[in-house]
Amino acid sequence: MNEQTISKMISMKLSGMVEGYQHQESSPEFKKMSFEERFQLLIDHEYDRRKSNTLKRLIKSANFQDSQACIEDIEYHEDRKLEKMRILELSSCNYVRQTNNIIIKGPTGAGKSYIAQAFGISACRQHHTVKYVRLPELLDELMVEQYRNDDSYRKSIKKISKVDLLILDEWLLIDISPEQAALVLEIVEMRYKLKSTIFCSQIDPQGWPQKLGNGTVAEAIMDRIVHNSIQLLIDGEIS
Repeated sequence: MNEQTISKMISMKLSGMVEGYQHQESSPEFKKMSFEERFQLLIDHEYDRRKSNTLKRLIKSANFQDSQACIEDIEYHEDRKLEKMRILELSSCNYVRQTNNIIIKGPTGAGKSYIAQAFGISACRQHHTVKYVRLPELLDELMVEQYRNDDSYRKSIKKISKVDLLILDEWLLIDISPEQAALVLEIVEMRYKLKSTIFCSQIDPQGWPQKLGNGTVAEAIMDRIVHNSIQLLIDGEIS
């Protein structure tokens, strides 16, 4: 294969096939293979490269705090009361395809964030878009954007509404203002029965209305979260 053909392949973004071809040319064992066999290996090499690049891109755009979190490394100590089969079932991402939510409850240091991000990595592996963010940070950003004389707020809300899996860490860690509660309602309303969300909270859902200021907004938020959510309790202090 001449340099001109290789340049054309690179311009067509077939660098995986180029790498595979160069490897074949430098290894005598490939000389015995048929054209069809060698061509199939080139296609496989290109496919694997693209799949790997897609995964890296999804993980990077998710903005995980721990991009190495994975289901395989979750520890099932007795005091955590985690059911391994249930965790593995959730890692299959059926809940994402069914647009259900997950509520992960547990004390500080129990490993809520790690498990949520491990679910997020599993979703990325299955080519779902994911966004990880702390609720206080998200609300601060949206509050600032609301008062700008541009469309940054609407753009942010639109992005949040479209992501396949939204992971909200530190969910209702502190009381929120009526203005912040209205933002939360807009987020959950736009995602209701369309996309999945993981809520990481130290507080049982029964205590959420108080954190949300009670009233009709709190009721609306609860109605759009709790009824189609899978609840996962983590005990113990081992993360």
